[in-house]
Amino acid sequence: MARGGQHKNPNDDAERKCIVTGEVQPKAGLIRFVVGPDNAVYPDVLGKLPVRGMYVTADRAVLEDARKGHFARSAKQAVTVSDTLIDDVERLIAQHVIDLLGLARKAGRAVCGFEKVKGWLAGSENVRVLMQASDGSERGKTKLWTPEGARYFGCLTAQELGLAFGRGSVIHCALSTGGLSNRVVEDATKLSGLRGIDGQKTGKGKAAFGKDTNLNER
Repeated sequence: MARGGQHKNPNDDAERKCIVTGEVQPKAGLIRFVVGPDNAVYPDVLGKLPVRGMYVTADRAVLEDARKGHFARSAKQAVTVSDTLIDDVERLIAQHVIDLLGLARKAGRAVCGFEKVKGWLAGSENVRVLMQASDGSERGKTKLWTPEGARYFGCLTAQELGLAFGRGSVIHCALSTGGLSNRVVEDATKLSGLRGIDGQKTGKGKAAFGKDTNLNER
């Protein structure tokens, strides 16, 4: 498995090399950067800007290394790198995950709340992602489980999850297969790497564990 949580597929033609590690891996595990007209480095988290891109593994430590000359070497020119670049990338990707969850909710493919999520996990709904707040209560989170083959993430806070569902805070949410689920998995994997969270995993029917801060879901 490549760093950033993505499995390398030699047949995947959408692969790029990380300018820091030199590893070639699917673009899904990398963050794209570009150099603007002002010679400053900017994140292109959606990967759509029509200029040459530089790719860095979605890992905070690797990004820290990238700031120490790798961007300039890759761009073959002097560049300026903001002191807040990594925090900006984290914020942008977190917001994108929130936005995707919000769209999934509106499409009826995401639910929140302990009972609703439990119902999806126990019922016929094909759950692709179980996501629980990083600052939620461990006692409550361990009562739910990640279905076999599904993905578990604990990369968003209760307040951030709440934004996706129009609530003050959310501890538990589930996302069904199809639609936006693969995009959520991709960006949540990147966000986990940026936040140094080792809580992402593929479910085998076991409970999901988290940090106990006794935060109650409203």
